Amino acid sequence: MFKRLVAILLSLCLCVAFAGCKNEEIPISVDEEPQISSEEEPIIEEPTYYVNPLTGEVNLDKETSEKRPFAVMINNINVAQPVQSNVGKADVVYETLVEGGVTRLLAVFQDTTKLDKIGTVRSARYAFIDLALGHNAIYVHHGQDSYHAGPHLNDINRLVVEKGKGGVRVSNGLAKEHTLYAYGQGIYDMAVSYGFETKNSSTATWQTFSTEDAPVFLENVANSVSVPFSASYNTKFVYDTASGKYIRYFNGTERKDCYSGESLYFKNIFVLNTTIRNYNCSSHTQYQHREVLLQSGDGYYFVNGTYTPIKWSKGAAKNGFTFTYADGTPLTVNQGNSWVCIADLSSVPVIE
Repeated sequence: MFKRLVAILLSLCLCVAFAGCKNEEIPISVDEEPQISSEEEPIIEEPTYYVNPLTGEVNLDKETSEKRPFAVMINNINVAQPVQSNVGKADVVYETLVEGGVTRLLAVFQDTTKLDKIGTVRSARYAFIDLALGHNAIYVHHGQDSYHAGPHLNDINRLVVEKGKGGVRVSNGLAKEHTLYAYGQGIYDMAVSYGFETKNSSTATWQTFSTEDAPVFLENVANSVSVPFSASYNTKFVYDTASGKYIRYFNGTERKDCYSGESLYFKNIFVLNTTIRNYNCSSHTQYQHREVLLQSGDGYYFVNGTYTPIKWSKGAAKNGFTFTYADGTPLTVNQGNSWVCIADLSSVPVIE
């Protein structure tokens, strides 16, 4: 009986012990997964840039790179040069003679919409219409030589800027013809309202441009170049080593932007020589206007403090310029903005 009682007691102890073990939590070692936030970190994409067809620089958004450029007639008479604005922001500037030994400018912009006042704006001349056509540009002017340029204006999309119509008059102490500026966004909006196509039909660049990591250096040194357009008009460009560009001067005076005070820097300088002559007209007033032949000729290309002789051709009004080295091989142009001087055969540039 005693033995049986002991057995029962031992059995009860084992059951109690077993029950106690079941209630203990025994830690188990496991590899914990890292906690994942329900909100993923945003992926920041680098912006994609596209080529500016006028400069070869990769610095535009896609829509802007595909636009038609705007070509604006700029007043360059001596007294009005100090009030010029945004000429230095142009991608390509053409300078050539009009009547009276005076030069006028055509400033070509791939995008005008970020520019405030462009000008001052002057009247159309025949050669500048051809230059604008070579870029498939929308041509901006105020007035025209009615006898020669007037009929040719029918060949191009053009905007006549006036006060309150894409432009503004600014009192600057000069005569009224030297006070009109174009608003960049204003002329773009005018083109849209007129139903002009604002997207370019071609993706080709103005020239064959170098890559950013392969700048163009030529065989001859050119710290400066002066172009004597006439006895009273001498345009000069002086190389600035700090910027790697040429700074514009006129008759020995540096020209700066009227509003920003900035110097006018240009990477590429072209001097193209051709025949410039009076139109063969009986009227004395009409006779004063100048005919600039744009078929072909010789010239010079300046970049990075160096230069080389070149050959150029244009031909039909709708064609752009083609440049080659003197031996006829295609010219590679450095990325950047350009100033193109179109001077008479007698205007030999002075290179130093």
